[in-house]
Amino acid sequence: MDFNMKKLASDAGVFFSRAVQFTEEKLGQAEKTELDAHFESLLAKADCTKNWTEKILHQTEVLLQPNPSVRVEEFLYEKLDRKVPSRVTNGELLAQYMVEAANDFGPGTPYGKTLLKVGETQKRLGGAERDFMHSASINFLNPLRNFLEGDWRTITKERRILENRRLDLDACKARLKKAKAAEAKASCEGDAVPDFQETRPRNYILSASASALWSDEVEKAEHELRVAQTEFDRQAELTRLLLEGISSTHVNHLRCLHQFVESQATYYAQGYQYMLDLQKQLGSSKGEIFPGTFVGNAESTSPPPATTSPTTVAATIPVVATVGRAPNPATAVEGALNLNDVKPPASGTRKARVLYDYEAADSSELALLADEMITVYSLPGMDPDWLIGERGNQKGKVPVTYLELLS
Repeated sequence: MDFNMKKLASDAGVFFSRAVQFTEEKLGQAEKTELDAHFESLLAKADCTKNWTEKILHQTEVLLQPNPSVRVEEFLYEKLDRKVPSRVTNGELLAQYMVEAANDFGPGTPYGKTLLKVGETQKRLGGAERDFMHSASINFLNPLRNFLEGDWRTITKERRILENRRLDLDACKARLKKAKAAEAKASCEGDAVPDFQETRPRNYILSASASALWSDEVEKAEHELRVAQTEFDRQAELTRLLLEGISSTHVNHLRCLHQFVESQATYYAQGYQYMLDLQKQLGSSKGEIFPGTFVGNAESTSPPPATTSPTTVAATIPVVATVGRAPNPATAVEGALNLNDVKPPASGTRKARVLYDYEAADSSELALLADEMITVYSLPGMDPDWLIGERGNQKGKVPVTYLELLS
């Protein structure tokens, strides 16, 4: 108990000494040991990394789970070290509603059949979303969290210890400076020749005693300063090594970012392919549901060539024509057009880059090659999903979804 009381008193003295030194530095009454420029640069880089990592982590969580109450619930489960309950995605829930509605309306009816097909696709989309969220959480969010909850906490702890070591060092410097000043003053007073005719040459004796006392105090202060300097240098080196590890953290986060982008590209490519498949299924049954109503070319909604990689598909998804569009009377007008007699308007022509190869269905259409440049324009009464394209002396209708219109 006696030992603990002494330690408590010692710790209180150290805390008081640091508080005094910190206050005097803030008031400009004490000198402060400054760190070198390289060390300050490492500190700034570490703080910048921590701040942006927190923001990116939070916004990625919002992207993956927009519902704030669900995010809070998942956070509590993680802190309590309990398994997060499995939840259906919005797409899976929509699929469930569509299937139940189809069963009520009659799965053999046109509406019921369509609901079943769309519901199945929504279920597949929900599964792809679940896979993406799982992959992003493991490959991207967890490394960011591990940095903030692991490495950064260690860095913060060592920086706090370094700051305490600096305050101790500066306090020792201040004590040594005061002790030397007092020793010099006592020495000057002791050098004065005493008047031994006085009945009480007491001041001289006290001055000599004070000089010896301050000399001992200077030696003690110098020893404490050497110890404080050694501890400060050791802690500064340890902290510097931890801060230099931030560069390795950037490399690790860069690798995780690539994995996040790959999983996101795969997710969007899957969703695009699922919707194209659904559109083809619905397009093939349009004539059965609405006989004689739909006129046009089904190939305009066909997917890009299979040689295109999923990542490229996800990066250059064209705008797909809406399924179930009401019949456009302009299609009949287009069929009656003699393309040889069509003249481009005086204004309104544009350049367009072809995104995918396109094989003309008949003589009224223009075959396209990927990456070629053509001139396009629209005619009054044309289907908005089609344009007139020109390449040299060749002319014909081209689907908008295969083009990138340029200014």
